[in-house]
Amino acid sequence: MAETTATHGIKARDKIGYALGDMGGILTFSLVNSFLTMFYTDILGIANASITVLMLIARIWDAVNDPMWGAFIDSRKPTRFGRFRPYILGASLPLAVSAFLMFLKIPGLSEKQYLIYAYITYIFYGMMYTGVNIPFGSLASVITDDEVERSSLSMWRSVGAGIGGLPAQILLPLFVYSTVSAAGETVKALDGGKLSIAVACLSALTVVTFLVHFKLTKERVKVSKNQAGGYNLLRSAGLLLKNRPFLFLCGVSMLLICFQMYTQTVYNYLFKNFYETPGLYSLVTVCTYLPMALFIPFMGKLVRRFGKKEICSAGIAFAAVINIIMYLFGFTALSRSPYLFLFMTFLSGAGQTFLVMEIWAMVMDVIDYHELLSGRREEGTAYSFYSFARKLGQTAAGAGVPAVLEIIGYNGKLAAQPAQVVEKLYGISTLVPAVILVALFALLFFGYNLSKKELKKLYAGLEAARARQEG
Repeated sequence: MAETTATHGIKARDKIGYALGDMGGILTFSLVNSFLTMFYTDILGIANASITVLMLIARIWDAVNDPMWGAFIDSRKPTRFGRFRPYILGASLPLAVSAFLMFLKIPGLSEKQYLIYAYITYIFYGMMYTGVNIPFGSLASVITDDEVERSSLSMWRSVGAGIGGLPAQILLPLFVYSTVSAAGETVKALDGGKLSIAVACLSALTVVTFLVHFKLTKERVKVSKNQAGGYNLLRSAGLLLKNRPFLFLCGVSMLLICFQMYTQTVYNYLFKNFYETPGLYSLVTVCTYLPMALFIPFMGKLVRRFGKKEICSAGIAFAAVINIIMYLFGFTALSRSPYLFLFMTFLSGAGQTFLVMEIWAMVMDVIDYHELLSGRREEGTAYSFYSFARKLGQTAAGAGVPAVLEIIGYNGKLAAQPAQVVEKLYGISTLVPAVILVALFALLFFGYNLSKKELKKLYAGLEAARARQEG
């Protein structure tokens, strides 16, 4: 298939459409981050250890499912709607249905039956999310081949993700809790019925969002006419294993999403039990993403002047220092102020903002590097392995939260936790995130080698290679 003449020149509709693609997925994915573990422990009554095993088994299946889906997409001929957009639209409806079923409590089941139900619905949701996320993650590299435009798409994707997370992280905490009596006092408890209604609304919105995304986006960059046929998964996987920036970016992204999911989940427990103000949890998202809105007007200039790796490394170093300070507050009375905690969350979010907004542009860079190594555009395969690395981060958080809750003695069947358990919640909410950020900085600064200078060499080499292929 011949290369199109217009491989860049994106318009506002492309940016909005691309943002809607991540918004559609995050509408339900943020529910998993914020409420799934609590739904399992407090509503279904599933033991912490059983949840940990569930998360691990689901990821074992992903190790097979993700690369198979990416390889399938890369081995197919493009349709008249493009290489990736039809798969995104086709998987959006079952994704929405699976999200609703995952948060639905069927009355009268035993704990074992609820666990079986959790296995079925959670793994089904994971497969449908893969069905949407792998083609969507690959889409940006075929919307434009221009570095500045790709950086812009990365920022718009982050904006879409931020908006998609608002309902679960800001609105739902205000509505899905009910007041109950426990040990002679009133406490706030998660209400499964209210949560199911909210999930149904978000699931319906997911389908509409993906439909608009499909209509607004356009695939411009086509595969080379010399690439027709000859796809080999083992060869592609072998080259990815030789792709240093790809491997280290997988590690970076794995730790980033682990940090995000861990904090979103454990902060929910923290504000409900430690601060006894679950409604304030909604402000965590505001404090985390407000810096993003402040930096968006300057991000393009910062990237051009300093480079993606450089500004992202500096930001993560700052966030790591802030989280270490938050942990040290635990030895003082400062830890008792939820508003000081939220202010520190804002500072941490400011440091994370650079990587959060540029991570997807960096993904496109390492996929371009794969093309330079292999002479082929295989976005689906590269992104499927990258997606699996991210799911390892999700697993670490998804299995890690119930594991640490078990260690501190948290019991989801109790409406109010013992005082010693509540005190330990602050420690696990601050120390673990600080350690993750330190490790994240080390991988990004010392391992990922596509600096501003190296990227210039990459683009020059890729341009020459494509000219030779088409010549």
